[in-house]
Amino acid sequence: MTTVAIPAERVRRYDVPGPRYTSYPTVPAWKAPFGAAEYRAALARLAEREEDPVSVYVHLPFCSYRCHYCGCNVSVTSRAAVVDEYLDRLEREFEMVTSLIGPRRRVLQLHLGGGTPNLLTVPQLCRLYDVIERRFDLATWSEQSVEADPRHVSAGQLQALRGLGFRRISFGVQDFDPAVQEAIGRLQPEALVRDAVALAREAEFEGINFDLVYGLPRQTVATFSGTLERAIALGPDRVACYSYAHVPQVRHNQRLIPEADLPAAAVKFELFRLAVDRFTGAGYEWVGMDHFARPDDELARAARDRRLHRDFMGYTTRPAPHLLAFGMSAISDVAGAFVQNVPRTGEYQRLLDEGTLPVEKGHVLSEDDRRRRRAILHLMCNLELPYDLVPEPAELVRRRMLELAADGLVEIEADRWAVTPLGRFFLRNVAMPLDAYLPAQLAEPRPVFSRTV
Repeated sequence: MTTVAIPAERVRRYDVPGPRYTSYPTVPAWKAPFGAAEYRAALARLAEREEDPVSVYVHLPFCSYRCHYCGCNVSVTSRAAVVDEYLDRLEREFEMVTSLIGPRRRVLQLHLGGGTPNLLTVPQLCRLYDVIERRFDLATWSEQSVEADPRHVSAGQLQALRGLGFRRISFGVQDFDPAVQEAIGRLQPEALVRDAVALAREAEFEGINFDLVYGLPRQTVATFSGTLERAIALGPDRVACYSYAHVPQVRHNQRLIPEADLPAAAVKFELFRLAVDRFTGAGYEWVGMDHFARPDDELARAARDRRLHRDFMGYTTRPAPHLLAFGMSAISDVAGAFVQNVPRTGEYQRLLDEGTLPVEKGHVLSEDDRRRRRAILHLMCNLELPYDLVPEPAELVRRRMLELAADGLVEIEADRWAVTPLGRFFLRNVAMPLDAYLPAQLAEPRPVFSRTV
């Protein structure tokens, strides 16, 4: 196990609800009225910044079955016609947005997420790519990535994706143990994942990522140790090891998971510590909060060079000043405003049919929001809080940081608070004193955040 001493009392003390800080302010803090008119105003501001590149995210919500543990916005279907109708509306949304910002905006990153993007047929994937390519400048050096379910992979599909320009693929592995797979409603034999990886390598994908989840029902240190060994043996370039967030009051499908089957907080913490040990022991670098990458991978290089960025897509290597997101529930970050599309497929399609941008809610960042956002993102990426980034009132932050220092989570240096090896396991907790909205959110009857352990 890791040589970092982690007292059980620390685990108990810091096992509290908190955000993952893929944005600041976080979505629950978006309370002010915000609709299509405000989104149009943000797009108008982007139009004035003609030289600014963007990142593009497309949400493809379709799954053949909803897994018990899933926390994503998905739509269960096996009908190609349903997907085609959604693609019709996606094209309409792309046209509406690009008509406001101007055509051929340069794209640094394109990511297809879901749902299960590779549930689309090859003609559907080609159609979607054509919709994007006709409206944006997808340079040959831009990073293009796609999420994939190994259960829906075929050689022809991967060859087609690679031919379109996708260079990185992320496979949803979650866990290799059959008992855990049964508990989460996702039966996925190891051989199937191995074959998917082999097909991706044959298609010459430049990067293969795995998504793993710890804290799932029936996971133990012994079973998760086996999962980590199998994952390392397959040699992914990157691994995202996410904490399972059990929020059955929000995601009703999670009610199929008996809470008695979930590992206790102390066990869950050991699962992640085991992941840190095994991946770093195998030569991977621990990146940010919960990612691991080979030393020659761009994510690891970005972390070493202090170029790492964090947004709604997680940790990224090529930050653009704006993120344009398309599809139901997708979240954009445009010209000082966050914008989330409606999370219901039918309403998303209806609004577009009516010629309206399908906005559910959003938030225009204040100057205080911007300063706190810079501080939190810097902390989450670079494991430090420089004193010149501390937001006002600085004395409140200082007092809380001194408390964290007393617990060994940060160290006081000449020009910064530096996260310690122990504090890295509690990085979300270290960021919380910078969040001006969090106290009021935690006081609500049913805070929607996951626990930090």
